[in-house]
Amino acid sequence: MSRIAVLGMGNWGTALALSWANDSHQVIGWTVEEEVYGSIMEKGENSKYLPGVPLKMDVTMDIGEAIEASELLVMALPSGVILSVIDDVIPHLRPSHVILDLAKGLAPPEEGGSGLISEAIEAKLSAAGLSNPVVVLTGPTIAPEVARGVITTAMVAGHDISVATRITERLSTDCLILMPSQDAVGCELWGAYKNTVALSCGVVDGLRDSIGGDNLKAALVTIGFAEGQRLLPMMGAQPETAFGPAGLGDLYVTSASPRSRNRTLGEKLGSGKSLEEGLAEMHMVAEGVRAARMFAERATMVGCEVPFINSLCALLDGEITAPECVRSMAESVL
Repeated sequence: MSRIAVLGMGNWGTALALSWANDSHQVIGWTVEEEVYGSIMEKGENSKYLPGVPLKMDVTMDIGEAIEASELLVMALPSGVILSVIDDVIPHLRPSHVILDLAKGLAPPEEGGSGLISEAIEAKLSAAGLSNPVVVLTGPTIAPEVARGVITTAMVAGHDISVATRITERLSTDCLILMPSQDAVGCELWGAYKNTVALSCGVVDGLRDSIGGDNLKAALVTIGFAEGQRLLPMMGAQPETAFGPAGLGDLYVTSASPRSRNRTLGEKLGSGKSLEEGLAEMHMVAEGVRAARMFAERATMVGCEVPFINSLCALLDGEITAPECVRSMAESVL
């Protein structure tokens, strides 16, 4: 049995907390949302993010209490806020704590370094004189399916394969099958990149009454995937990671599932809504917007042409229409 703190009780954090609690681990959740805290305490469910799913676990709004009760810290937070929460975590860390990062992808440019969130976390730890191991969990993981026990695979990646292996052995369940990887860079990059392809597939779905359809969606999946195969190795990913759960597997489910928040946002854009209007209708974060812009910036830095990503950014910025965007993507084969 492991003692686990899940920091961030959105749908993914809640689904994992439920899975591990049902597997006899000792789990405590932490949230800053009074609505979520009250719902779990009073109703035994997270009505905002995972309604109708019974939860039997502790929850707190005191981050120190959550960390004190745990040995594994699961950072189930959006990429835009995780680094600020790490600043709050650091004063409470013990040398034995292991950090499991779910917010894979690119850190804000001001963080410097390689640009990966996990490495920005490591830099913050190092600056505080700490050396706690950091690993990344990523793969084709739609949260409501994990919550109801659908068999799911994911990668746990870290620079130290022994730590990644130990985490997979301890946290795998009958339904959650975890596999270790040493390509932390590749797993993290693909975990972020797939959201851009999911956005494009959603745009196609939003155009289903005109030029949208499965033919076009299949074209954009292959074009977007090929662009990722060119760009991500230039950013440090191992080429073979593209074909595993963290790459093609995650890209497929995020692009195809009606529960995918990025595909859902793309559908709103395809139906004619502006980015601001689409985001206003969602209470969960669609990471693809931030990822698209940051991959466009990094592509310029490494000298890689990314017409697929650039077309998506032009749509997000209101420079082109949804039909113009998908046509540009379809014609962007290099």
